[in-house]
Amino acid sequence: MVVWEADFYRRPLKDESGHPLWELVICDATDTFRYSAFCPQAEASAGWLADQLRQLFDTGQPQPTCIKTFRPATLSLLEAASQTLEIPVEGTRSTPALKRYLKELAEQYPALPGYTGQSYNPILLDRPPPLPLTDTLLGQQWRFASLPAADLVDTFTDRMIPVLKMPESLLPLNLGLASTTPIPGVVIDGGRKSLPLAHWIAAVHPVSLNYVAGAPDGLILEAGLVDRWIIATFEDPEVATAAVEYECRKQASQGLHFLLIQPDDSGMTYTGFWLLKSDDRTTDV
Repeated sequence: MVVWEADFYRRPLKDESGHPLWELVICDATDTFRYSAFCPQAEASAGWLADQLRQLFDTGQPQPTCIKTFRPATLSLLEAASQTLEIPVEGTRSTPALKRYLKELAEQYPALPGYTGQSYNPILLDRPPPLPLTDTLLGQQWRFASLPAADLVDTFTDRMIPVLKMPESLLPLNLGLASTTPIPGVVIDGGRKSLPLAHWIAAVHPVSLNYVAGAPDGLILEAGLVDRWIIATFEDPEVATAAVEYECRKQASQGLHFLLIQPDDSGMTYTGFWLLKSDDRTTDV
């Protein structure tokens, strides 16, 4: 299975005519294949992108089984370009090889002709304000929690849970976490709304759940590519202290945390469980 990670967007560069330059950047998930090409902004289109991909295949480069991208603008262009090529495209924040490559390229831009000198972060995206959940989805109550890394998998894999998302890449053992590392999480008692809430969270593709200090403080669910949702707000100082500890534990666990939806606090039934991991652009504190 060959998976590519790709980005196609403007850079802090201009051509000889003073027009902005776009760059196509591609690598595979193992970071053994890398490719980049520039084009003037006026030519940046799904057609140009499709031509570049065809040229790669014509040189003998194996066609990927999937192309992943983290940028919404790139996703729409890739989806249009891949229609004739019949290559599945996936929008996901999890493109680690691509982000490493983009950071390396960004360090080279100041030495290139046409460098504009503008402030530039190759993986930063504009994020919309978080949206509130509808009243039909809000749970009855919620709280912070934690489990030792050694207990996390066994606690949830052996239970009948309607919605369960535990990617192998996020298992504590695969992240090299010690068995005693506390994995922080948030537990929501949803009552009769627990199943609709679990299905809704699954549909928006959750990425991380972060504490954001403010007036009031809040828990923000990062989802999809740039979506944000307000899971809870609070003004209680004790809850704020627990929220700070939650974020500190996330730092100690390499960003790994969990979200658990259950009907009540009896511990008898779970409705939804997700292993989540903060990435380098979703940490607000």
